[in-house]
Amino acid sequence: MASSHGSSSVPRPGGRGRDGIYHKERDRSPSCRRPLRLLPDVCPKEPTGEGRGLCDGPSVVAEHDRWTVYSSKVNLPAALNDPRLAKRESDFFTKSWGLDFAETEVMPSFYLPNITREHFGPYLQETAQREKIHERCKTICPNKDDVDAASSITTNHEKSRAELEQVPKIFMKPDFALEDPAIFGAVLPWSHFTSAGGKSSRDVASSKLLQEKLSHYLDVVEVSIARQISLRSEAFFHAMSSQHELQDQLQETQRAVAILRGRTAAMDRIMCQGPLEALRTALTRNNCVKLHNKLKLMAAVHQTQPTVQLLLSTSEFVGALELIATTKEVLQQELQGIHSFRHLGSQLCELEKLIDKMMVEDFSMYARSDLSRSLRDEPQVLEKDRLGSLVFGLLRQRKLDFLDIYSDEMILAAKVIVAQCVAESVFHIEEIDTEVVTKLAEQMRLMTFPQWFELLKNVFDSFLLFLQRIKATLSVMRNVVQEVLDSNQKNRLLEEASSSASAQECPQGASLLQGEAELAYLTHEGLFISDALNEAQQQQAAAPQDQSSGTGSRIQQGRAEAAEATESFVCREQSLMSGENVMPTELEMNRVINNIQELLHTASDISHDRCVKLLTARAKDGSLERLSSAEFVCLSQAVDGFVRDTEELCGRRSVSLRGTLQSQANRFVHRFHEERKTKLSLLLDNERWKQAEVPAEFQDLVNSIADGRITLPDRKTPGPNDRKPTDFLLVNGQKYAVVGTVLLLIRIFLEYCQCVNDIPSITTDMLTRLSDLLKHFNSRSCQLVLGAGALQVVGLKTITTKNLALASRCLQLVVLYIPIIRTHFQTKLQPKQFSVLRHFDHITKDYNDHISEISAKLVAIMDSLFEKVLSKYEVKAPMPSACFRNVCKQMAKMHEAINELLPEDQTQILFLRINASFKMHLKKQLSRLGVVNDGGPQHGLVVVDVAFYTENVQALKSLERLDLNMAEIWEQKR
Repeated sequence: MASSHGSSSVPRPGGRGRDGIYHKERDRSPSCRRPLRLLPDVCPKEPTGEGRGLCDGPSVVAEHDRWTVYSSKVNLPAALNDPRLAKRESDFFTKSWGLDFAETEVMPSFYLPNITREHFGPYLQETAQREKIHERCKTICPNKDDVDAASSITTNHEKSRAELEQVPKIFMKPDFALEDPAIFGAVLPWSHFTSAGGKSSRDVASSKLLQEKLSHYLDVVEVSIARQISLRSEAFFHAMSSQHELQDQLQETQRAVAILRGRTAAMDRIMCQGPLEALRTALTRNNCVKLHNKLKLMAAVHQTQPTVQLLLSTSEFVGALELIATTKEVLQQELQGIHSFRHLGSQLCELEKLIDKMMVEDFSMYARSDLSRSLRDEPQVLEKDRLGSLVFGLLRQRKLDFLDIYSDEMILAAKVIVAQCVAESVFHIEEIDTEVVTKLAEQMRLMTFPQWFELLKNVFDSFLLFLQRIKATLSVMRNVVQEVLDSNQKNRLLEEASSSASAQECPQGASLLQGEAELAYLTHEGLFISDALNEAQQQQAAAPQDQSSGTGSRIQQGRAEAAEATESFVCREQSLMSGENVMPTELEMNRVINNIQELLHTASDISHDRCVKLLTARAKDGSLERLSSAEFVCLSQAVDGFVRDTEELCGRRSVSLRGTLQSQANRFVHRFHEERKTKLSLLLDNERWKQAEVPAEFQDLVNSIADGRITLPDRKTPGPNDRKPTDFLLVNGQKYAVVGTVLLLIRIFLEYCQCVNDIPSITTDMLTRLSDLLKHFNSRSCQLVLGAGALQVVGLKTITTKNLALASRCLQLVVLYIPIIRTHFQTKLQPKQFSVLRHFDHITKDYNDHISEISAKLVAIMDSLFEKVLSKYEVKAPMPSACFRNVCKQMAKMHEAINELLPEDQTQILFLRINASFKMHLKKQLSRLGVVNDGGPQHGLVVVDVAFYTENVQALKSLERLDLNMAEIWEQKR
């Protein structure tokens, strides 16, 4: 069966003829006439790039190839034998022929409601009762026609089945085949086919009977088949009539297509050939213009390499890079696929890599020359425009590690600065032979402290100038990076604004582009769809210049900007900012800015590290530990000043130099303390514990402390009008008899306080060492006086009461100054460090305990004397007795020894304790002798002795008002 045209649907006319064939309406009003739609099969596909035209497919204008059955896309056998369909379609012969002939999904009508079972609910409820009565009546009284029809059908069916049962079952088997000898023998026995000569009339009759039987079987089967065909004849004839109808419709469609093709050919000949020829000519002219512009662009690109070489000869790296980038962009867009430029892209990439290396080397040379020139040269920044150009070029190429190069050069420059300063200092010192001593550290150790200290200050000044120059250079780099970052942000904002504006104009432009593309598409001249859209864009643009010529002008503009780069760096930078994809991202630029700040911190650390090496080289032999207090204070102040200046300049708190100074300060404090502790120990070991004269300078020292100046006064040269030494040290109106060691101890702890004033960082360490010194003085003086160590060390014959009183007074003087020292150290400590002040509380307690022990020792001396003398006391004449005379004599000696050393109140308290001891021993002796307060002779003698004792004691200086209360010595009368 022939199939219809499979690529197009026939336009269905509005009316239908009496013969069942659709006829096209001849007359329609213009208002109701619909535009003729192009047939889908004549729309050519877009070419793939070869030189084929758009008219390779069938055309509605001219019939180049007649349509055959082989051109159909869907044929009737394929549709009928579709295995995907579960059943054959019932409306197969009534469907429209064409692309939609195959099975498609039919959308439900929007005008028909969705009928459900609920719509029939009321009707079913009304007819349910009647249906039940009707069904019951049918079962009781069946219809006569139905009974007759059923009986006839049953009879015919039974009759047909009975006739078919007469046919032997062998014919009904699926494996029935006469080729099989067994089956053939069963159907046609050989007995009926013997030779004719031997046949009898009976055999002939038997053969005829077999033939008739087989004919009867055939008739039965044919009758059964005819009956089955008669039962299905209606469906068969319906299919045949539908097939005839389909053929008529196909003929009508063929006639309509022929008419349509004729009219289309006429339209093509009359209306289209001329305008299309004009369009072809216009497109040919446009192509020629494009070709000319492409050639001009190729000529401009061809001059790229010589121009780049010229720019590189003048070190214009940024202009060369911009020209290379523009050329590569042109090669990738406008000149893509040009065979003559197939190697130019790789050559430009290699040239770009070469420029990268040249920029890195140039930046390294710039950093080396900038950091190695004299520190006192002007200006601070060397060739500012050159530096800005290099930094911008490195940023453009994403060479963000250029700061590492600058950091390496800083390290080398810092080493050179130290070497130059040492060489200049050694050059002016004749004692150092540079040919013999070649190492810088050894040369520095041969210098005296003033020479080395002058060298250190020179190094500090050089590094400050060094950091100022680095800061100025890094500021230029930072400004360049910040300008690039700001420009990127502005470009991003402009792009966002332009994208939002273009989004609003998109619908109108799209409609124009679509119309232009359709027009160019129908020319069949091989124009791409993308080319058609580009053509429409070019015609719609305000400035009708070609893209190729625009690109060529961009290259020329890039050359001009590159040539003027040395005159105006800012203008060039603005022109280069358009390459947003070339420049680093905003995050990377911020990271570069942070790295620049960190590089300034690194420069500060490098300077401090070189100064640390200078200090450690000098301190290797312990020379810094042997400095005097004034020298170390000068060193500390110089280092602190340099550290403060660098912190203010770089904003970085470097700890290396402070840490080194602190370690040297700890060593200095240790040596300082050990020297003074050793000196104090030597003084104590040589101290004879006799009252020393107080020079005027020590009295002035004490007076300055009383005025609140905890510092050492300047040493005065002795003159003829100097005051003479005094016997006592006046402190707050009190006299203190002291030994020479205590005077030196006062000066020593003032030296500790002076060091704390000059070097606040060693306050805690110095406090600990001073507390250790005070403890050492207390313990050592206790060993020498109370422990009688001075007998062996100094060679004293005995420890007298005067020695004890003098030691007590010295300790009291030290205790007087401990709170003053504590207050001074407290002003130098942080609040969180106040816990270390508890050492002074412990020391004060130890000193007071020692003073109490000395007082107890003085009482114990008199106590042993009383015990020895009073044990021999006898109550007898003459009066006063010799025993009491001896006691009074010893009391007078005791008073004479301590009266000038101890203050009056302490003397009275001491003699009250001595008097109590005397009363206790006298009471024991009187009790042993049996003398009681009975008014007898013995009592009278004792009263005389006691009165003598009281009179002599109260006659002593400062003891006149001493209440001895001697009445307690008497035992009560029994």
